[in-house]
Amino acid sequence: MCVICEFNQAKAEGFANNLLEIYNHGALSLMISIGHRTGLFDTMQSMKAASSEEIAGASGLNERYVREWLNTMTVGGIIEIDEKSECYSLPAEHAAFLTRSNPADNMAVFAQYIPELAQVEDNIIDCFKNGGGVKYEEYHRFHEVMAEDSGQSVLSSLIQSILPLVPGIIQKLEQGIDVLDVGCGSGKALNLMAETFPNSSFTGYDLCAEPIEVANREAMEKGLTNISFEQFDLTHAKAARSFDFITAFDAIHDQAHPDKVLRFIHDSLSTHGTFLMQDIDASENVRNNMEHPLGPLLYTVSTMHCMTVSLAQGGMGLGTMWGTEKAQRMLKEAGFRKVIENRLEHDPQNCYFVVYN
Repeated sequence: MCVICEFNQAKAEGFANNLLEIYNHGALSLMISIGHRTGLFDTMQSMKAASSEEIAGASGLNERYVREWLNTMTVGGIIEIDEKSECYSLPAEHAAFLTRSNPADNMAVFAQYIPELAQVEDNIIDCFKNGGGVKYEEYHRFHEVMAEDSGQSVLSSLIQSILPLVPGIIQKLEQGIDVLDVGCGSGKALNLMAETFPNSSFTGYDLCAEPIEVANREAMEKGLTNISFEQFDLTHAKAARSFDFITAFDAIHDQAHPDKVLRFIHDSLSTHGTFLMQDIDASENVRNNMEHPLGPLLYTVSTMHCMTVSLAQGGMGLGTMWGTEKAQRMLKEAGFRKVIENRLEHDPQNCYFVVYN
């Protein structure tokens, strides 16, 4: 029997106000991305309260656009304005989370996902109607944004906090071992390890050519001779050599067939080797993600990138929020005997799995 509920006017008005807040925040995300990419936040951090002309001059940008951006940031509560002088300032408490001088906490980096994903909206709508997926090459800056995102969560803490999660690995890297990074992207993490541990040998695999070119260029600029990067599709690959330590930073859930990639990693790991997998810290059950601090953003990234690029390759389409439960099952199904989950205080987005054959 259908029950007709009385219309709750207060609930309706509350929801309408919530929608307005969502739209305002969505607009602010675009403008935060612009402030990051143009360096406006970094410029203002080093300035006292200043006029739009002074801020534009210091940043080398067009004053009219800078003024409109400043006004947006002001009504959004990000930048402050002095009522008398009409000068703008970026509070130090806000600059701590918006500037490149605080690489581990610069949340402005994440705002770039919104305009980047918006570029493929038409493609995604077509997928809603017809199925399939959006190919990697349709994304203009995704590799670049991901590399910067990785710099936030991985590079800033790789040597001091992430690698020590694997007992004894620092000593082994110092002595010299063979290391593989799966889904290496632009190679920033691997290049940092190669630079820090010159006695070890490092190899990076990635499906896409563009990030491999960036990774190789950085390795050459650093003069590294203990590292190599290869464009490599691991979906149907067979293990050809053995590695003592394998890493995958935010890469497994994007794969077309992560089950096959995990099996390749298992078969490529030496008998006493270790696999370190950083991936999203969430649940496969949406009810368990209701309080996730990045839930809406991560499900959006999943819909508009991680899931769809996998489906575009005829893959499983696990998506960003595949869940630590499924990760545990797939690791065990790949043949790994022991999986330990770790969380780091600086990184609410990821879980760090230390995995043994």
